[in-house]
Amino acid sequence: MTSLAAEVLRLLTVRGETLAVAESLTGGLVAAEITAVAGASKAFRGSVTAYATDVKRDVLGVDGTLLADRGAVDPQVATQMAAGVRKALGADWGLATTGVAGPDPQDGRPVGTVFVAVDGPFEEVSDELGGGKVAALRLNGDRAEIRMESVRSVLALLLAELAGEQTGNERAQDTEQNGGT
Repeated sequence: MTSLAAEVLRLLTVRGETLAVAESLTGGLVAAEITAVAGASKAFRGSVTAYATDVKRDVLGVDGTLLADRGAVDPQVATQMAAGVRKALGADWGLATTGVAGPDPQDGRPVGTVFVAVDGPFEEVSDELGGGKVAALRLNGDRAEIRMESVRSVLALLLAELAGEQTGNERAQDTEQNGGT
């Protein structure tokens, strides 16, 4: 999986952008995967492991009413975590994971319910920078498998955003370099 993290870091570095991570169910595994790549410090600002609900609220700025009404395992909580860590750590991109790795259900959600989110400078959202995307996952397996698939999924979500935008930029550069039309 390090190759996924390496590609994310490569694209961030090429773009001159930075990344911060907020983790709940993954407990630091996303940050560990990113920092396993040599040179990660060029783009990785840091992470917050917000395992407790009050940390999500007090450190990451997740809406307290939302947490009280829906619990921590919620798509809006994931997007607010990603936005909150991005702001708190001064990064261009924020990632977040929240969910139920097991062995027991949480907040009325079954084991394997996971939400991963990315927040960043999405141009297509509006004229303003910012906006978030979230993916709802229903994962099978034991606790370790659910946590590792959550890591892979959140990195893949960011990579899809970065690669999609980079592809357009690379095409433009290629056209210019070849005297294109």
